[in-house]
Amino acid sequence: MCHSDLSYLDGTLTSLLGPAPIILGHEFAGVVSEIGEGVENFHVGDRVAINADTDGPGTAIDGGFATKVLVRDWEAVHIPDGVSWEQAAPATDAGRTAHHAVFGIGEVTAGTRVGIVGYGGLGSLGALIAKASGAEVFVADVSEQARASATADGALKVVTDVRDLADAKLDVIIDFAGFDTTTSGAVATVRKGGRVVQVGLAKPTVTFDVQDLVLGEVQLHGSVTGSTDDLAAVLRFIENGTISSRVETLSFEQIGEGYDRMKRGDYHGRLVAMFDHPAH
Repeated sequence: MCHSDLSYLDGTLTSLLGPAPIILGHEFAGVVSEIGEGVENFHVGDRVAINADTDGPGTAIDGGFATKVLVRDWEAVHIPDGVSWEQAAPATDAGRTAHHAVFGIGEVTAGTRVGIVGYGGLGSLGALIAKASGAEVFVADVSEQARASATADGALKVVTDVRDLADAKLDVIIDFAGFDTTTSGAVATVRKGGRVVQVGLAKPTVTFDVQDLVLGEVQLHGSVTGSTDDLAAVLRFIENGTISSRVETLSFEQIGEGYDRMKRGDYHGRLVAMFDHPAH
């Protein structure tokens, strides 16, 4: 279950949706039940995770909350045997989005000093991925529970407000929250010539001090989703135990309740709805 769906439901991101009514669920994994003509890389019974972009399931056409989902073969990635369903599903969006933001847009390498704003489902994976690459990771989150998780995961410093990381001279700050103040705080905090990567979309508009941007020569980049290569890389990270999502599983009948909890902020990590799949 993804926070973006709340934006679909409240009208913030309806421009991305296909014709309504539509079944949501763009972050999912499942079993191939049938293949189309010319498909060679997949077979009935294969376990797959789906790289669903804005023109795919859950956004443009019916998605993962349906009984069956129509998927183009290039959107599917084989799930390694060592990866469970509840880990594979968040990898398809939270994982690949975080991977793309860290490496594709943030250009993080060993030794990079990285600030992570928002230690939820995406931010925690972004931090773990960055740490696995040898980066130095700092975290800002208003949630006491999230801060405790970041500390347990080995963040060098954990604060409530990203501005409290100014002394760290961060090379890159990735804002997985997007609550306006988090973005403006990131622009004001990153070192001169540093890079701010915007991922979170909690607020549709952002206000920041243009002097912070110009005088600091700050590079401000947007980052969205990722590729099948990002997804495959994340699944390998999960398989070898480098990263994992904090998940709570729900039944199909609890999806509505899950979204209500997400609205209240009454969750941590990722809520994953489990359907009837073969045991693994």
